[in-house]
Amino acid sequence: RFRNEGYSREGCARPTPLMPMKSVLEKLWEVEPRAELWWDSSPLIYASFRRRLIDRAPDKALMAAWLDRLYNDHSPPDQNLFRGVTTNPRLSFNVIKENPAEWTAWIDARIRGTHCTEPETLFWETYKEVIRRGAEALLPIFEASGRRHGFHSAQADPRCRQDPEKMVAQGVELHRLSPNIMIKIPGTLEGYEAIRRLTALGIPTNNTISLVMAQFLACISAVAAGLKEARAAGVDLSGWRSVITTMSSRFGTLGDLHRQAAERGIDLAETDVRWAEIALIKKACTLVRDHAEYRGKMLVSSMRMGPILGGEAHVWHLEKLAGADIVFTIPPSFLEALLLKTPDLEFTRQFEEPVPGPVMEKLFKIPYFERGFSEDGYTAAEFNTHPALVSTARDFCVATQGMLDFVAARVSALSG
Repeated sequence: RFRNEGYSREGCARPTPLMPMKSVLEKLWEVEPRAELWWDSSPLIYASFRRRLIDRAPDKALMAAWLDRLYNDHSPPDQNLFRGVTTNPRLSFNVIKENPAEWTAWIDARIRGTHCTEPETLFWETYKEVIRRGAEALLPIFEASGRRHGFHSAQADPRCRQDPEKMVAQGVELHRLSPNIMIKIPGTLEGYEAIRRLTALGIPTNNTISLVMAQFLACISAVAAGLKEARAAGVDLSGWRSVITTMSSRFGTLGDLHRQAAERGIDLAETDVRWAEIALIKKACTLVRDHAEYRGKMLVSSMRMGPILGGEAHVWHLEKLAGADIVFTIPPSFLEALLLKTPDLEFTRQFEEPVPGPVMEKLFKIPYFERGFSEDGYTAAEFNTHPALVSTARDFCVATQGMLDFVAARVSALSG
C-alpha cells in the first residue's frame, strides 16, 4: 500500500489519500486519461465475477478494492473506471446461464402472460430484457456524464448480418429500450448501410466484426454520411456516439495469416502476430484522428495475454497501445488474467513508437496482412467472405441458437 497524491480522472472524484496499490488497468489509464476502459460482458454478471475472483485472490481485500474501483453500482456513477459495456450474443446468453432459474421464471411468466408459444418471438423478447436490464445498470453513468459515457452495446441478430432492413429495425427497437443502448452492427457490406441509416436517426453504433483497414474506412464513411443526414434533418445527436471495433487477435488467429506464411516459408513468432495486429490498430487510429468528418473512437477487443519474453509475461495488446486515445474493452477472462498473473505490469507511452521495420518487411510478404493493412485491400463485397468475419459470425450465431434453444425448451415444457 502506498500514498497516492494528485490522482484524478476527468469527471471523477479523487480517491482517499491512502488507498491500495493501483490495479494494472488503473496504471494503463493513467498513461492516457482520454482513453476509456469498458467491460466486455453484461454488467449483470459483474457481481458474481467479482465474488469468484476475490475468492481466488491471494490478497482478497486488495482484489476487492481493485474490482470496486473498476465498477461498483453502489458507488457514485462518476467514480467507476469502467465507462461502458460491450456485449455480443454469447455474452448475453451468459447472463441466462449465470442464473437459469430466474430467467426460466421470467420466460415462463411471459409465455403465460402473452400466450405466445413462438420460440423466435420469445427469444427476441428475452434478449431485449437482458439488454434492457444491463443498460439500466449503466444509466446513472450515462446521465452523470452528460450522455458521454455509460453506453451499453447490444448486437443486432447475427443471422441478419446481410439484411440491412432487419438490422436497422432491430437497432431502432433495441435503442428504444434505453437511450444509452448502442447498436452493434457487423462489418458486412450491408452492415455499413445499416450503420449509415442508424446514424442518420441519431442512434449510437458500434461496428463489430471489423478486422481490416478497408472496413474501418467504410465505417468512417458510413458514419460521416449518416451524420450529414442527421444534421440536415435536425436530429438530436446529444446522446450519439460511434466506436469502431477492431477484433485484434481474431485477425491474427482466425484468418489466413499463419497458412499463407507457412506456404511462403515465413516463420511467424508470436511477437510477429501481435505486431501484425498492433500495426493495424495504430494505422486505424491515425485514420480516425485525421478524418475531420468522423467523430468517434477505435475500440480494441479480443485482446490476449502475451508474449513471454525472457521469462517475463507481457501484454502487448495493452503495452504497445498505451497512450492511445481509444477504448479498451476488457472481458472477464482477460481481466482475471491481468489481475492475477500480471499485477505488476507497468506502462509507458508506446503508442507513438513505430512497429519495427524488419517485422513490417516480413509481414508485407504475406498477402493476408498486406491486404488487411491496405486502405483498398478489400472491396466492400469482399467483407462478407473474410475468413475471420465468417468464423466470428458463426460463433455469434451458435450463441444466438443457444438462447433460442433455451427459450424453446421452456415453450415445450409448458406445452407438455
